[in-house]
Amino acid sequence: MQGKDICVNRQARHDYFILDEFEAGIVLDGGEVKSIRNGSVNLKDSFCLIYDNKLLLKNMHIAVYERAGAFNEKNSRRDRTLLMHKNEIIKLKSQIEKKGLTIIPLKLYFNKSLIKVSIGLAQGKHTFDKKRTLMEKDLQREKQREIKNYT
Repeated sequence: MQGKDICVNRQARHDYFILDEFEAGIVLDGGEVKSIRNGSVNLKDSFCLIYDNKLLLKNMHIAVYERAGAFNEKNSRRDRTLLMHKNEIIKLKSQIEKKGLTIIPLKLYFNKSLIKVSIGLAQGKHTFDKKRTLMEKDLQREKQREIKNYT
């Protein structure tokens, strides 16, 4: 049950095959929440790691909220903890170690008043896979254009 999208990582679907998707909560400061509500967030080049049975989101940029005061965290790319059930994290860890997969954030969205992250279990694409995907997208676009011109 997803609400309004805040930020979508379009590059992830281009660079990876998404095998499975999960929903996770995220630990944020007050200034970060206000900055996200303003839309000052970027998921590009971000990734997830499992360290000490905790799921961490690394390299996500949230702009520093100017009016947050002296207690504001000044690091815009700090590591953020993702909240999932322990058995889900263990399952993800076993799949990553066994199959050589990775975890990437796909989008940030509101679920009622909470901010959630959609993460994906992903396998990297080769360059020929990326070219094939672009070619299929172009063919689909041409089909839609022909249908539109026909009617």
